[in-house]
Amino acid sequence: MKKVAFYTLGCKLNYSETSTISRMFEQKGYKKVDFTDFPDIFIINTCSVTENADKKCHKIVREARGISPDAYVAIIGCYAQLKPKEISEIPGVDAVLGAAEKFRLVELLDGFVRPPHATIYASDIAQADTFNTSYSMHDRTRTFLKVQDGCDYSCTFCTIPLARGNSRSDSIENILKTAREIAATDVREVVLTGVNTGDFGLQNGIRVERFIDLAHALDQVEGIDRFRISSIEPNLLTDEIISFVAGSQRFVPHFHIPLQSGSNKILRLMRRRYQRELYVERVARIRELMPHACIGVDVIVGFPGETQEDFLETYRFLNDLDISYLHVFTYSERENTPAAEMPNPVPGSQRADRSKMLHILSDKKRRKFYEQNIGREATVLFEHDIENGMMHGFTENYVRVVAKYDPVLVNELRRVNLCRISDESLLMEVEDTVEETLSHH
Repeated sequence: MKKVAFYTLGCKLNYSETSTISRMFEQKGYKKVDFTDFPDIFIINTCSVTENADKKCHKIVREARGISPDAYVAIIGCYAQLKPKEISEIPGVDAVLGAAEKFRLVELLDGFVRPPHATIYASDIAQADTFNTSYSMHDRTRTFLKVQDGCDYSCTFCTIPLARGNSRSDSIENILKTAREIAATDVREVVLTGVNTGDFGLQNGIRVERFIDLAHALDQVEGIDRFRISSIEPNLLTDEIISFVAGSQRFVPHFHIPLQSGSNKILRLMRRRYQRELYVERVARIRELMPHACIGVDVIVGFPGETQEDFLETYRFLNDLDISYLHVFTYSERENTPAAEMPNPVPGSQRADRSKMLHILSDKKRRKFYEQNIGREATVLFEHDIENGMMHGFTENYVRVVAKYDPVLVNELRRVNLCRISDESLLMEVEDTVEETLSHH
């Protein structure tokens, strides 16, 4: 029985796909093992969002070779689609598979006999036109369920359309079937993921369904207590979706909405499909209907042409906005993107300074958000991560909670009182649970 190990870089979508590919291996009689457990085969799922991801890929291949010198090493994922030739030249790589090929890995590399030279299976991105259902099962508390893939937007900084192809989706009927499979495994929370999740509903280039219809349908699935939307573009986050979440029993009040810049000038250069005024409206609408909702924001610093004044405009915009935390990305040039050719690049040191300022702002925002939750009653899904006799979990509105470890609480939903913020790190401490564990729906 050959042993196979997986390593995943990048986003939740990659995790859901790695997990699905690992189940394909297990169905074929392979044994899934840890990376350090002397595997016969390594599958490395890569990302291309930052320059760093490329360096990481090199490092992981070296580590793999150190553990099992004779193992078969295959590279899949976004970086593999964008630069198959470059990856095939990394010492120790046996195969590179593109976006259209990665789900056929087990059949394409049948037997996993190391070739004299790395083999490339990567067709043009236009060939990546089928949707492969994927969900993660590596964490029994929650699972990432892929509902959409690819992107038709042409943001000037992004390589995702080149790496993942056009926007396409699973059907609602198929997703419901998968959600019921997941419910049968005792998972309590499902995170809906995609490259452009709100664009859900395109099949073969034609819009046949809408995200709001998917949400309504999933809301009826028995056995899953929570659905979380991983990320949704502001121009696709409609009033209808916000109102639906506000009234839903299962969709939690947590929105992650990419902004990228608080300057309309920079948003235009990025070719984003909205201006900052729309973003303000979306946040206001969420706050009106769900005062305690968690709102996370993606922002990029150091985009070409971003002057200090443009950055300060973004900083002030975010400072005034009633949001809960930031995900800060430092702009890095990607080959074959319009932004990489733009004039007035921002020096690295300034990019770093701006990033630091926004990280500090994010900490302030998160602390304030947590302070607003003190004294509230909330439902926590406790996870199986135990440190120093304490266990953690998240409330429906994404406040991270710490409580004394109790084996009975793992993977259970409990009503708790949020009583104070712990000192050493940003966590909410809870008083005794309010009532018995909430039963499954």
